[in-house]
Amino acid sequence: MSANEDQEMELEALRSIYEGDECFKEISSISFQFRIGELEDTKAFILDLTWPEMYPEAAPQISLDAFFNNRISAETKQLILSKLEEQVEANLGTAMMYTLFEWAKENQESLMENHKPVVTIVTSSSDSATGKKKEKKEQLTKSQKRKIINRTDHKGELPRGWNWIDVIKHVGETHLNTELL
Repeated sequence: MSANEDQEMELEALRSIYEGDECFKEISSISFQFRIGELEDTKAFILDLTWPEMYPEAAPQISLDAFFNNRISAETKQLILSKLEEQVEANLGTAMMYTLFEWAKENQESLMENHKPVVTIVTSSSDSATGKKKEKKEQLTKSQKRKIINRTDHKGELPRGWNWIDVIKHVGETHLNTELL
């Protein structure tokens, strides 16, 4: 059988085995993704596999460059790739996609045992990193702004005594109140 016939047979087998499986995704007739683990699992990862022209006589290209894998450290990715390459060498010359996917599922714990999630924090300001919320400024109307401007001097400061009580008026009112009593 030629490499193309082997690929077609394996492709047909993969489609029937993984039909309806949300972990398997056929990118093209020679490129596939398979998620190992549940979406919420911090130890889950996605395998990208692409068949070269001479597959299965030649090894498939295996990648962990999917965005989903950004939380996995480079050391852990390297370990996964080296272990998968050992499996590829053992199965070279035969249809191995199903074998690789199932092997990765069965060995997920050992592949990810030294995994410490890589955390990347994207923040727009230092306040959001500390958990503080920014206070919104009160929105003023044009007339409110005009009143403030009319009360302030050229530096934007209120004149001295702007909120003082009219002492004479106040004394007069208190004097009247005491006479009435």
